[in-house]
Amino acid sequence: MSISESSVLDETVVTPKNEAKPLRDFAGNVLLIVNVASRCGYTPQYAGLEALYEKYRDRGFTVLAFPCNQFGGQEPGTIEEILDFCSTRYNVSFPVFNKIEVNGPNRLPLYEKLTQAIPPENIAWNFEKFLVGRDGRVIARFKSRTGPDAEELVQAIEAALAAPRP
Repeated sequence: MSISESSVLDETVVTPKNEAKPLRDFAGNVLLIVNVASRCGYTPQYAGLEALYEKYRDRGFTVLAFPCNQFGGQEPGTIEEILDFCSTRYNVSFPVFNKIEVNGPNRLPLYEKLTQAIPPENIAWNFEKFLVGRDGRVIARFKSRTGPDAEELVQAIEAALAAPRP
């Protein structure tokens, strides 16, 4: 499949330094896009996400984290506080982007595209995960309770990594 008009890679996100980052920069990689929060029952998933990133990054895998404060106010801090938390508590080395909204009228367009690809339209909670293939196509969606070490998630990542590059 060629990269289509509706590719996730057509989107642009914002770095913690308020710089535009085209997702096209990640073309050819398998992506796991996750809305994260520092004060959530699922926050320990940061450790598993980092383990996945370390295990597969040399094969073209990247975790992209998007802090979001829409669920129970569980990400109230500034981006600087969030980055400090991620690095000191979980030694996170994968990209963490600016805080966003994943639902509602101010939803990041990336999340519009992700939820159109695999409904439902709204994200239910923190740490919902979208797996995106090397071609920018959304492959799978995993609920918050699906941990980074869950067999179904790991198998989906390995299958995406085994697919030919576009």
